Amino acid sequence: MTDKSNQIQHIKNTNFADWNFTGFMGRILSIDYGQKRVGIAVTDELRIIANGLKTVAAKDIWTFLKGYLSAENVDCIVVGKPTDMMNKPSDASRFIEPFVKKLRKTYPDMKVDRFDERFTSKIAQEAMLAGGLGKKRRQDKALVDTISATLILQSYMSAIEL
Repeated sequence: MTDKSNQIQHIKNTNFADWNFTGFMGRILSIDYGQKRVGIAVTDELRIIANGLKTVAAKDIWTFLKGYLSAENVDCIVVGKPTDMMNKPSDASRFIEPFVKKLRKTYPDMKVDRFDERFTSKIAQEAMLAGGLGKKRRQDKALVDTISATLILQSYMSAIEL
């Protein structure tokens, strides 16, 4: 048998179900940062699915991040980048940029990416309506923020072709 034949036979005989993928890849955490609330979404360890995690008060984001990042394997944090229709920073940038700067300083070894967050709140509202959520639930701003973070993360994952 040639080396190539041996490699092919080895692959055929491998039971991939027995492989331990724990810690195989770090998660990607997505942040939809707002002045009052911060929507959080995260991938599974294999980076296949984006899931809404929760919404935390903006004043509690650093405590949340410290706990979450010490408990979970996260390789990258994606923060929504607010831009206007001309692709220029929107008014929200004035309070998001200081957050991103502190995030990079606090976690210097963490990859921090930015991703366009235009229309995520609008799309989140439309998804809630299409999903049949009642009026009271659709008015839950924390849910909108969590869904927005999930949309940012899913778009980011699609853009980098995970």
